[in-house]
Amino acid sequence: MTQAARRSPEGQPAPAALESVHQALRVLEIINRHSGGVSLTQIARETKLPQLVLARVMEQLTRANLATAIGPGAYVAGTALLLTGAVDADGRGQLHEALAWVRDAVGAAVYVARYTDGEVSITQYADGPATPLVEEWVDFRAAAHASAVGKALLTQLDYDGRRDHLSRHGTVRFTSHTITSQQVLFHQLDAREPNEPLLDLQEYALGTVCAAVPITAGPNAECLALSIPAPDPHRLRQAARILQSEAAAVLLALVVAGSTSSRPGSGVLTTTV
Repeated sequence: MTQAARRSPEGQPAPAALESVHQALRVLEIINRHSGGVSLTQIARETKLPQLVLARVMEQLTRANLATAIGPGAYVAGTALLLTGAVDADGRGQLHEALAWVRDAVGAAVYVARYTDGEVSITQYADGPATPLVEEWVDFRAAAHASAVGKALLTQLDYDGRRDHLSRHGTVRFTSHTITSQQVLFHQLDAREPNEPLLDLQEYALGTVCAAVPITAGPNAECLALSIPAPDPHRLRQAARILQSEAAAVLLALVVAGSTSSRPGSGVLTTTV
């Protein structure tokens, strides 16, 4: 768990999600030290977490199979923690479960994206018959200014990093809603309140809206996003709130599994988009 904690974000992730992950890692360190089990009272004493916060953390950990209850108020390390690196060497299993949970919670396809070597890359996703992926009618590498994923990654870059990206890809108008002014785009990114999701209100494609939350599980900027194939502002706001609340669970899965890469044939989006 100490090694996992050292993989914590070095950029500018959503503070609430990062704090939740640190809390979960503190609890996991304690559980991992007590191989025979540890009481909730002992966990509370050592972490000094408030009762409601600890209850939330334990809910996340047990749901992710990182902790298992062995009696009233007593826990041991869960199977996902014990088998991390043994069953799924690249960590896909744990992350897939977390993404599937978020997909069902928000009722939309969800994605993990990363900024690598100056490009936007979708590394993992979870979709379904009722939650289709957004149609990539324009390569996402050229659409960072118009997509929620791209904005969530650009907002974690400094001014020069943003300018460099847009100098290579431009700010092409895809719909009548697309922001094509760098000044307006940067103001939108910088005026955003902490933890406020980044939105794509039919800027990439008419009829599709998206939201993204910055997270980071390594040296590169990352984000968690969703797409809804319907221009419904109320549904988007509701889904974005849930996405924000579940970002910590996905970030925790990334940190514990130590996996932020995709492989051909792995069931993830393998094309850099």
